[in-house]
Amino acid sequence: MIKKSVTMSDIAKAMNVSTVTVSKALGDRDGVSENLRERIKQKAAEMGYRMHTGAHAMKDGLTYNIGIIVAKHFISEPSAFYWIMYKHLVELLQRHNYYGMLEVVEDGTNGSCEIPNSIRDKKVDGLILLGQFSDDYIDKLMAFFIPTVFLDCYGTREDAETVLFDSYHGAYTITSHLIANGHRKIAFVGNINSISSIQDRYLGYCKALLENRIALRQDWVISDRDRDGEIYKTFELPAEMPTAFMCSCDEVAFKLVNQLTAGGYKIPDDFSVAGYDNHTYSTMCQPHLTTIDVNSQSMASEAVDIILHKIRDGSYKRGRTLVAGKLIRRDSVKNLYS
Repeated sequence: MIKKSVTMSDIAKAMNVSTVTVSKALGDRDGVSENLRERIKQKAAEMGYRMHTGAHAMKDGLTYNIGIIVAKHFISEPSAFYWIMYKHLVELLQRHNYYGMLEVVEDGTNGSCEIPNSIRDKKVDGLILLGQFSDDYIDKLMAFFIPTVFLDCYGTREDAETVLFDSYHGAYTITSHLIANGHRKIAFVGNINSISSIQDRYLGYCKALLENRIALRQDWVISDRDRDGEIYKTFELPAEMPTAFMCSCDEVAFKLVNQLTAGGYKIPDDFSVAGYDNHTYSTMCQPHLTTIDVNSQSMASEAVDIILHKIRDGSYKRGRTLVAGKLIRRDSVKNLYS
């Protein structure tokens, strides 16, 4: 039996409103309050309503596609943080009858990336840049004058709409937590010449050391990845070991724990290890990682809200949006006072 398509009339009956009201809400037209508009869209999504985007696009000149651009090395593994972010983006866009079109480019750190055909052919209404890209590549994309939001990255452009996790404060928080547990010999594991989020985490780490009058040791700043962003399988550890490691992400912390365990050490009895992100690797690790929870759902929600506003109003400006996280205490950090 063929399933009957959900119509605006069906939604109107379910919401006890007129079909005209449903049409205005789904088409983002005036005459409907913001609260009712969101409730109608939510009900439409629950009932499986699909906008006839072809006819709709002919009427308003929109494609109802958003290009989500990410560098290949950021999504090299199914458990990668950016796959989670992409999933959130697609689900949120669907609620507004938009499609999220994933565009994978070879390298996000130099200007040699190709411009996707969907951009050249004007097949998207807006762009969400996910992860780090060079200023040169960003300039090439912005030259197409397509509404753009930068998600979890930023460059030097002053006209960029950016959504960032507050990596600086998160790293400050988790380093302060290590210090509060008696650790004064703390290493940072991350390539500070890599992406901006790692640089911000390094600066947060430095602030916590500075506030507690702990000297920064360069031999305790350990690179975690190569110039192409590929995380090392093992890390070059210092001759004199710290008591704790603050890692740039959970995947790095997971690999470090495995390396130390293989060397005969016990975590956290011999060394404490803290991660960052609170995603897959944090609970794969044994013991489970103390980490910073990055609210990827909120970050994606902010990015979608901004891009839709920019599509409707070309003069719309939000600037930089910071999303806060929280400390997750688990078993990978030892209290040296107890």
